[in-house]
Amino acid sequence: MRITIIAAVLAAAPAFADPVNIRPDMMSVTVETANGPVEISRIQDNENKLEGDWAKTSRPCPNFCIQPMVPAEGVTPIGELEILQFLQDPNVVVIDGRVKPDFEGGAIPGAVNVPYTEAADRLGELGCEPDFEGFDCTGENVKSAALYCNGPWCGQSPTAARRMIEAGFPAEKIYYYRGGMQQWRLLGLTVTE
Repeated sequence: MRITIIAAVLAAAPAFADPVNIRPDMMSVTVETANGPVEISRIQDNENKLEGDWAKTSRPCPNFCIQPMVPAEGVTPIGELEILQFLQDPNVVVIDGRVKPDFEGGAIPGAVNVPYTEAADRLGELGCEPDFEGFDCTGENVKSAALYCNGPWCGQSPTAARRMIEAGFPAEKIYYYRGGMQQWRLLGLTVTE
């Protein structure tokens, strides 16, 4: 009887057998957000699985076509480790290019919501100066932008990148995290509530 109870308790408990680091030498990263510091780590349950919308693999194209790794000439593709670096770099703004309801449903901690429809009009937030043709983004104080959206099938941040470039933002200051929220969640990384 006693062995049965212990076995039942162990079976019901989450699997915390092995630590889930970000890298072998990095368990977590703390980033400053508008609401104070947030620790980004991976979910420690070795049996954790994606469920709901983030587990969906097949969305109809169009609108949900697979996006290229480079959404516009000169833009640099990046992954999760670069996003974590950029979240701690005052010269880079991590931008969630999704519409506000998606952002409010969970985002990368420390990211700023600039919906793709507004990206070309909000370059002043990156240090650009308005001019007659759009924006002048040649100043020393112009920050780089790391864009992401829902995942490899989401066209919102690629559209934002193209619109920013058309408005005068330098492509070489844009980084694109194609994996977006789907890949972020797949890796069990911290998401805002």
